[in-house]
Amino acid sequence: MKPRKIPMRMCVGCREMKEKLDLIRVVRSPEGAVFLDPTGKKSGRGAYVCRNAECLKRAIRQKQLERQLEITLPEETVSALNEEMAALNTAEEYSWMSSGSGD
Repeated sequence: MKPRKIPMRMCVGCREMKEKLDLIRVVRSPEGAVFLDPTGKKSGRGAYVCRNAECLKRAIRQKQLERQLEITLPEETVSALNEEMAALNTAEEYSWMSSGSGD
């Protein structure tokens, strides 16, 4: 039996190819809203970014996110994306720490 091919995507921040599951999708919905999609299943135009805030900030600073999503990001959207990333990272750290001991 042939092993399953792992989908790879490029982070728009650091420009590294990584496994799709290791990245977070940033989506521009058909209505024009921009948000993080940890499930990777929401409809709309998407771009991938590493799960750390630095890659997201770099993608925003270098306007890579705007190019990929074909939209100009207003300041409040940039703030919301940064807050979403921080909340996501905090939740992941907490779940990792709480499932660590198991005793």
